[in-house]
Amino acid sequence: MNIYSARGYDEFVIALGYKSEIVKDYFLNFYEMNNDITVDLKEGKTIVHGSQQPNWRVQLIDTGINTQTGGRIKRLQNVLGNKTFFATYGDGLADIDVERLLRFHRKHGKVATLTAVHPPSRFGELVLDGSDVKEFAEKPRASEKWINGGFYVFEPEIFDYISGDDIPLERGPMEALVKNGELAAYKLEGFWQPMDTLREKHLLEELWQSGKAPWQMKTAKHFMRRVA
Repeated sequence: MNIYSARGYDEFVIALGYKSEIVKDYFLNFYEMNNDITVDLKEGKTIVHGSQQPNWRVQLIDTGINTQTGGRIKRLQNVLGNKTFFATYGDGLADIDVERLLRFHRKHGKVATLTAVHPPSRFGELVLDGSDVKEFAEKPRASEKWINGGFYVFEPEIFDYISGDDIPLERGPMEALVKNGELAAYKLEGFWQPMDTLREKHLLEELWQSGKAPWQMKTAKHFMRRVA
């Protein structure tokens, strides 16, 4: 959310499913959790000190526990209306400039844009000369191939490609967009990293603690520790 907010986009709609109550609780208590507080048990009062809060408007919409990724977007149609909108899964970090992504999308005029990224290697690499090991690289290196990085821009026509709750965004809708020539790829050559495994979680936490997290450089720094 900070990635978008850094470019001035402060209205969010979160499609909730599993553990929706945890997400709701987080935002309902956001102000208190991100500032110092005094709890007066005798008077039954809570005083919040400070005013650190992002200028966000967040809608939390229950879209069903078993609803697929495409179905969740379809359920937001009445909320999003007839406007161009960003969409992302929320489980990946990148040094992406979403304003540049939007300009690219508007220039080509198609229904949808996805962000193409180089996937990082999940394993260390060996450089061999015959049977001799010449190099052992523990740090993951980016692959040369392209995959879907999960940062989208959609026109409202995307809703016509999704028939119901059981539709994964990545299958039928994407395939239909490709067939109709309505899907473009914005190539991100910079940093991208998902957090699908415990190892990846530790990697991202180490980057953050180092103070050199690539995604931090292009995002609003306020609240990054607690919101990102």
